[in-house]
Amino acid sequence: MAERTPLLNYRLYTAPEPASSSSGGGSRARIAGQQPPPKKLSTFFGVVIPTLLSMFSVVLFLRLGFVVGQAGLYQSILMFIVAYFIISMTVLSVCAISTNGALDAGGAYYMISRALGPEFGGSIGIMFFFANICGSALYVLGLVESLVDIFGFPLTGQTTSSTQVLPQSYWYGLLYGTVVLLLCLLVCLVGADLYAKASFIIFLIVILVLGTIFISFFVVSPKSINITMSLGNTSEASFTGFKLSTLKSNLPPDYVEDYTTGKIMNFAAVFAVMFNGCTGIMAGSNMSGDLKNPSYSIPRGTITAVIFTYIIYNILSLMISCTCERLLLQKDYDFLKDINVWPPFVIIGIYASTLSAAMSNLIGASRILYALAKDDIFGKLLMPAKKTSRSGNPWAAVLISWVLVQPVWHWNGPPHQISGQPFVTSPGILVCWGSLAVGS
Repeated sequence: MAERTPLLNYRLYTAPEPASSSSGGGSRARIAGQQPPPKKLSTFFGVVIPTLLSMFSVVLFLRLGFVVGQAGLYQSILMFIVAYFIISMTVLSVCAISTNGALDAGGAYYMISRALGPEFGGSIGIMFFFANICGSALYVLGLVESLVDIFGFPLTGQTTSSTQVLPQSYWYGLLYGTVVLLLCLLVCLVGADLYAKASFIIFLIVILVLGTIFISFFVVSPKSINITMSLGNTSEASFTGFKLSTLKSNLPPDYVEDYTTGKIMNFAAVFAVMFNGCTGIMAGSNMSGDLKNPSYSIPRGTITAVIFTYIIYNILSLMISCTCERLLLQKDYDFLKDINVWPPFVIIGIYASTLSAAMSNLIGASRILYALAKDDIFGKLLMPAKKTSRSGNPWAAVLISWVLVQPVWHWNGPPHQISGQPFVTSPGILVCWGSLAVGS
């Protein structure tokens, strides 16, 4: 029966050799020599942390207030319900497939190709690969946006802080993004072990920053915050502390012109921005080849991360609605920094989470590409991606993935100036990337 399986022709299945007493020792020796490197990562380090950090990226710190300010609390909660219902269908499918047999490197591609055949697996695998490439570019855009917004030298030449030292231009934006991607490349080239250690450190930082954000809602006194409007105009908005009147004003939707694009927002546009914070659910699955027990770790780790992020997003949305004026949410993407007990905490959280998410998508893309190359789905086209280090790290696939992220990042362009604002990535750009990175 094994000879009839279509997987044999695509080298996705290897018929077992008949046992013989004369060659048993030699066969066992060959099999032992072909064993893959030992898997190192547990459920927590290999699945929970990468998935959490991918979902807690730029949207948590830079766009959650925008979502609540435009859509109101009622529609924000509705958006989260719809978004998590969508990703739950994917998560449950992944759980079912991942517990259906042994797993190896390749994540979703490996699971689908073994369950549904190489035709489905190859087509979906290549889409997942490019989704991770686009996702990595998205998070680099978010990181550079915050970098130049906080440390960039104002175009007017009048600095308001001694930290505003970075020059701003199109080419400088490309340079900053390239440096960030180079750092991600160095970590991924070393291997999954270093990536897991770096992710754990970043996870501790993000949890600490989230803790300070929640504490700030209770300990920071009400205050007015100056907001830079379009064309350099300024206005004031208030952090009121917990007030019932503030909550009531933030309950209904109030779609207005976005201050970076000049376009009137609507439910679909805001949902597309918000949905980027719900992607990243495949970050743990992409590490299947580096897990100790992928069939056990992937379903439990992914479900844990999804539930945790859903709870955090809803609680944070509620607390924002109770304490921040609508104008503050609509006109200030950095308001969490302005109301924090120590503003640099939020800056650190933005940089750490987006850097981790960019690394997660880059290493995930390399694992999918390596699995596609190893199965010869595209023949000799992907042959260079088969090369690995002595420890089993597919360094060639990492390099190819990194090279592909570069033109995607350059094509979309660095954060740019709109309506007199500092270099800020617009929700429209994030919407575009969200549609491409849903699979990641």
